[in-house]
This record gives sequence, structure tokens and C-alpha cells, in this order.
Amino acid sequence: MSDLLSDEARLAADIERLKVEFPKTRELYREVCALLFFRFGVPPTANRLYNLVRRGTMSTPASVLSEFWAELREKSRVRIEHPDLPKDLSDAAGELIGVLWTRATASAQAELTSLRDEVEAQRAEAEQKVVAAREELGRTETALEQRTAALLAAQVEIRELERQQAEEAATRKALEAEIKRLGEDAVARVRELEKVRDTFSRDLEKLRETANGAEERLRASEKRALLEIDRERSATAKAQKELADAAKRAEKREAEHRRTVDALQEQQGDARHQTGVLQGKLAALEAAHQSLQEQLKSMRTAARPSTRRAPVVEASPAARRVARKAAAGKTARVKGRP
Repeated sequence: MSDLLSDEARLAADIERLKVEFPKTRELYREVCALLFFRFGVPPTANRLYNLVRRGTMSTPASVLSEFWAELREKSRVRIEHPDLPKDLSDAAGELIGVLWTRATASAQAELTSLRDEVEAQRAEAEQKVVAAREELGRTETALEQRTAALLAAQVEIRELERQQAEEAATRKALEAEIKRLGEDAVARVRELEKVRDTFSRDLEKLRETANGAEERLRASEKRALLEIDRERSATAKAQKELADAAKRAEKREAEHRRTVDALQEQQGDARHQTGVLQGKLAALEAAHQSLQEQLKSMRTAARPSTRRAPVVEASPAARRVARKAAAGKTARVKGRP
């Protein structure tokens, strides 16, 4: 069945080729007759010719077919013309040669058929090779498609990695810019802090100088008070008590002053305010000291008439030593204060 289909396909292809080579209808029919009879070994008929060519009318292939058979018979008949041979002998010799030519034609046709079968076998083998090649090509294309898909997936992954790398690079640049900005802010804050520290140190030094001056003035006041107490022996006990009270108040005020100074050291931003507070307290202390001097003066003034009325009682050496020790201890405590 496959051979029949193959012959029909070859016949159709040859007829299409002949249609191009022989545009005239009668010549085309004559070539198709020769193709069917000599190449495919099929006796041509008018219907078959018309179905294959599809040109002209039904009388055209019939007329061409009659001419083909007549020409074929004429060619298959051999004429031997010799003056010495009788006519019947020459006719018999012609018939014999015609038979020989026919048999030779049949033999050639058989060889042609054998050659056709061999060619067909080779064609079948070639078709099998083509099928195998197509299968191999299919497998190759499948593998190629798989590799192409893998390559596309790899390219997609590479693009994704490149996109992530670009995002990471942008993030890294942003972080580096932020770190640089924070570093600059930190440097600026350190400089500002150094300025604040310098200002605080200067203010603290001024406060210390002021406190030292206040302490010196207080020591001088205490010395003057002790001298006044020595001169006023009659009012020694009362003056010492008042002086002790004044010293306690001074110590209390000095402790408050020291706490204020410590608070100023811890609070940098409120240094100027605290300085004003300390200055105010120092002024109050000086006012209190001035008040104490005035009180001592008033006490001295009050004590003088009594000395006129009463005789001066000389203190004993033991009392003087006790008074000097008390005054020296008081002076040492005042000097030992920071």
C-alpha cells in the first residue's frame, strides 16, 4: 500500500514537472502517455490521462492516445529492405526482429522494475535513516529546549541577582552617607561639648576664686573677731558663744555654698544660673558677716561702760591657754575647709 502511494506521489510530481516543461496540451498528453507506459509500466487510458492532466476535452486524450499506440506499433515493427530477399521472407524477418525488440523491451522493463525495486529499497532505507535522523533531531531539539530553558532560568536568576546587588549597593551608599553625616554630627557635638566644657571650666574657676576670696575674708573676719575677743576679756564667754554661733552659721552657709558648687559641676547647662545663685548667697554671707561685725561692734560698745564701772578682772594663765587653744582650733578648722 505504501509503494502504491509512493508511485502515485512520484507520478503526480512528474506530471507537475511536465506541465511546466510542455505548456501545449497535446504535447503534455503525449509525454504523460510515455511516462505511464515506459517509466511506470502502466498502459495509459483516456480517462486516466484526463484525470491526471485535467486539460482540454475528453477527445484530446483519446486522440493523443491513438496516435501514441500507432506510433508505438510502427516503431516496434522492423522493415528489412533488401533487393535479393523475397517479400514474404523480408516480412518474416521483420516480424522476427519485432518480436526480438519486444522481448528486449520486456527484458529491459523487467530490469527497470528490478532497478526500481532496488531504488525503492534504498529509498525506504533512506526514509528510515531520515526518520532516525528526525528522531535524533527531535531528541536534540528537546535537549536544546531543556538547555535553553535552563539558560533562560539562569539568565533570570542572574538578572535577579544583579538587581539585588544594585539594591544592596544603593543601600550601602545610603548607609555610608548616613554614617558620614552622623560622624560629622558627632564631631560638631564634640566641638560644642568642648566649648561648653571650656565655658564651664572658666565659670567654675571664677566661682572657685570667688569662694576662695570669701574664705579669705571670712578668715580675716574671724581673726579680727578673735583679736576683739582678746581685748574684751570681760565679755569673752559671751563673745565666744556668739562667735561659735556665727561660725556654725558660716559653716552651714559654706556647706550650702559647697553643695551649690557641686551641683554646678554636674549641671553644665545651668552653670551661669547657679553662678548667679552662688553670688547671691555669697552676698548674703558677706551681709551676714557685716551684720556680725556690727553686732560685735555693738557688743563692744555695750561692753565698754561695764568695764568702766567694774574693775578689770585679769584672766588666769590657765584660762588664757584654754582660750588660745580654742581660737587656734577654730582657725585650723576654717583653714582646712576646701
